[in-house]
Amino acid sequence: MELIKTKKIAVVGAGGWGRNHIRTLAELDCLGGVIDSDKIILDELSTNYKGISIFTNLEDALQINFDGFIVATPSETHYEIGKKIIQNGFHVLIEKPLCLYPNQAEELIELADSNNINLMVGHVLLFHPAIQKIKETIQLGVIGDLQYIYSNRLNLGVVRTKENVFWSLAPHDISIFNDIINSEIKKVESFGSDIIQEGIQDSTITSIKYVNGVSAHIFVSWLHPFKEHRIVIVGSKGMLSFEDSSEKKNILYYPKSIKLYDGVPMKEDGETKVIDYDSGFPLTRELIYFINNLESGFGIANGASALDVIKVLDVASNILNKDG
Repeated sequence: MELIKTKKIAVVGAGGWGRNHIRTLAELDCLGGVIDSDKIILDELSTNYKGISIFTNLEDALQINFDGFIVATPSETHYEIGKKIIQNGFHVLIEKPLCLYPNQAEELIELADSNNINLMVGHVLLFHPAIQKIKETIQLGVIGDLQYIYSNRLNLGVVRTKENVFWSLAPHDISIFNDIINSEIKKVESFGSDIIQEGIQDSTITSIKYVNGVSAHIFVSWLHPFKEHRIVIVGSKGMLSFEDSSEKKNILYYPKSIKLYDGVPMKEDGETKVIDYDSGFPLTRELIYFINNLESGFGIANGASALDVIKVLDVASNILNKDG
């Protein structure tokens, strides 16, 4: 994936993830400006990245002819900031989640459409070369009919105080599942445990059933003794696994399945193989895609797909809060 033409992009928010956007855009020679309320941070950035514009408020930045904006502020601010950028006529990438409620997401999508603005959401793992290779492998029919997917996203920390672990970590996996399965969602079920802070779940297990018959589950936790970012895909002729937290980060193909012979389940087993895939940083690939498609629009990680993710988050959170 190569950058077609450099653009000048402004980043709103210079916190942890915002810094990653700033650094990557600078490497692509596409960093135009940074907006943050902390003047000390802005002074540091203007020293490290010569020639960029810095602003302590968004209104001043909106007066500059940037090619696009990236919003990397806390989730609860995405709606208001995104709305203001869209209303001022700028294409925008808003970090995940797009916002906190489905009605807010619908409003941003409609506002972008009515203003001819292209809206993208930072579901960065859709640009992970391994995830893209897995999707390609499934589409080629290597594992037969897709039947089941599960993911584990586990670690010790970072513990949030304003959102539960499902809102913090699961958007990655929901976006991947929705993209790979490519079907409407039929049912969502979820349960969790709030151990550290009352009412804020530290571990959740969520199951999703899709209209096309595929089932999935997501296990997320920030109260776990070791790091594991694993996805497993089961098909009628074989299976795939990928563990992003492993050293080798291999995609493994297992020619394994269970067949019924005269009503008797029989295991079919073959030799496990490694599937090669291109290297590359997901954020770099995401930003290249964003910049290359600023004017034409986004087929990946667009507003509609982000709304589908928020709907799952909303349903699961309502279940968790009710059970709590």
